[in-house]
Amino acid sequence: MLASLARRLALAAALSLAFAAPGRSAEDAKPAPDPAAASSSTTAAPAATPAAPVFRHGLSLMGEPAYPAGFPHFKYVNPAAPKGGLLRLAEDGTFDTFNFVVPRGTPAAGINLIYDTLMVAASDEVASEYGLIAEGVSYPADFSSVTYRIRADARWHDGKPITPEDVVFSFEALTKNNPNQRFYYSHVTKAEKTGDRDVTFTFDQAGNRELPQIVGQLTILPKHWWTGTDANGKPRDIAQGTLEVPLGSGAYRIKSFIAGRSITYERVKDYWAKDLNVNVGKDNFDEMRYEYFRDDTVMLEAFKADQYDFRVESSAKNWATAYDFPARADGRVVLEMFENRSSGVMQAFIPNLRRDKFKDPRVRRALNYALDFEGMNHTLFFGQYKRTSSFFSGTELASSGLPQGRELEILNSLKDKVPPQVFTTAYTNPESGSEEARRANLREAARLFKEAGYEVKNRKLVNAKGEPFTIEFLLSSPAMERVAVFYRPALERLGIEVSIRMVDTSQYINRVRSRDYDIIVSGWGQSLSPGNEQREFWGSEAADREGSRNLAGIKDPAVDALIEKVIYATDRADLVAATHALDRVLLWNEYVIPAWGLNYTRTARWDRFAHPAQLPTYSFAFPDIWWFDPAKASKTGAGAGK
Repeated sequence: MLASLARRLALAAALSLAFAAPGRSAEDAKPAPDPAAASSSTTAAPAATPAAPVFRHGLSLMGEPAYPAGFPHFKYVNPAAPKGGLLRLAEDGTFDTFNFVVPRGTPAAGINLIYDTLMVAASDEVASEYGLIAEGVSYPADFSSVTYRIRADARWHDGKPITPEDVVFSFEALTKNNPNQRFYYSHVTKAEKTGDRDVTFTFDQAGNRELPQIVGQLTILPKHWWTGTDANGKPRDIAQGTLEVPLGSGAYRIKSFIAGRSITYERVKDYWAKDLNVNVGKDNFDEMRYEYFRDDTVMLEAFKADQYDFRVESSAKNWATAYDFPARADGRVVLEMFENRSSGVMQAFIPNLRRDKFKDPRVRRALNYALDFEGMNHTLFFGQYKRTSSFFSGTELASSGLPQGRELEILNSLKDKVPPQVFTTAYTNPESGSEEARRANLREAARLFKEAGYEVKNRKLVNAKGEPFTIEFLLSSPAMERVAVFYRPALERLGIEVSIRMVDTSQYINRVRSRDYDIIVSGWGQSLSPGNEQREFWGSEAADREGSRNLAGIKDPAVDALIEKVIYATDRADLVAATHALDRVLLWNEYVIPAWGLNYTRTARWDRFAHPAQLPTYSFAFPDIWWFDPAKASKTGAGAGK
């Protein structure tokens, strides 16, 4: 995830409908009458015939979906966008499998292009999904299950229909073989065929309004292919990695690949859903190719040499200094920043709380005092960043000031389980805008370490047992190596022994999955409608599960309780209050050393592409709704189309 932040979203006008069931008005969503209040007549009333399920074309967590049934296309696309051309993209590292189901190995970039999901999100709404494989979705008023109806014309690339059996197989394969997917769908007790084209997912709880949409995100796999045999007659195994080209149903298929080095996807000309309203104006490139490079430095030089077309620039230094070359000067390369409105991001130095030395919050706060962000921003980042002070930064979900109203009520219910500062002090990061401030911060860091039981002996910070305090930064990016090198002297002045370990992408992924690190630099992206994913980020159950997104290893009953408050919020105001409370408790527990962010995505591209005049509100949607422009491409040089 990029270090991108979002603007606040004005939602007041929608609050009256925000949590009505999608496809229904707020009046329709009122509770059913209490049977106990019925007349006490001695004559039994005839048994009511169960109402037929109502299938909806879309779902929204923010009231009614914006697009009505039968809408022709999303308003942010160009329905007449031309098809054609090649888009070349880049990745660092390598890949060794086309099977994304199992967590082992590194799946090829873009492998999701070959598959469809039950539903797809709209890029101009906060939390709405519309049918792709599914033509309709139905669920009871208590959200205890959801039924998806598959389109009759949904097809795999071999022409066979997508069936309820494929959906059940996909759910079972993902939850059996992938711990993260098992956790994500942990509240789904079963998936079963309930009609010729219907699949019903039953939940272990009622009232969780997000579960139907979570199920809608399920990627559907072909059962007949995965349970069949390969060209050599060997049975396929979805629990193993493979470089056999898989069967898909999506807008693209794999055309060719060089193992670990490149992969090319071609547009499926007879794609079953190419004229579906959610796909009109999308998937416009005839081919999309991913080239792999060993690191970002090489990737940048390859971009300047016109070996690929588009890159997101994550380095402030590169953005300020690395694009002074002829193609940029004469306009063949375009640098453009796109505002991020869809999410908040916490990027941070993340200490591994599973290791005893990081368990004391005073130690983690001391590490924050040692971070000279202002000096780093000036020296390394050309003043481009702002320090992050919320796990939902840049959104209305970020806490600020002191808790009030509903938020205070929620926190009071956990008063003996949360840091007392949440009630008395607004969270701020230490500031170090002068040499005097930097020295004062280091003195405070030393004081906190002493409080936590450490002292300096022979210029080394040691605990009561005489064991030295050491930190290894595990990194895979040269850009972050510069940051760690800048951070190191302040830590060493405190007596900490610091090492910086640079590893390749595959080794980094494996070490993070197995929790083999002291501190990493990573982050969490947050939508404007947080929910069940918060369990994956901060929940106790996720802390010890290999590969989860609980990177810090947080195990806190108060945090668990606040996550449930977020998930089961009754309306938008309740969701905002619960999220504020969760944010405040995460901050005051000092689980991370917050880093910095930018409210824009920095991009560089060779000027060969066009996009609709009005991009969607919450995404610049590259490459989904962009297209190849031959007239522009003819002016950019030899790289076009190669």
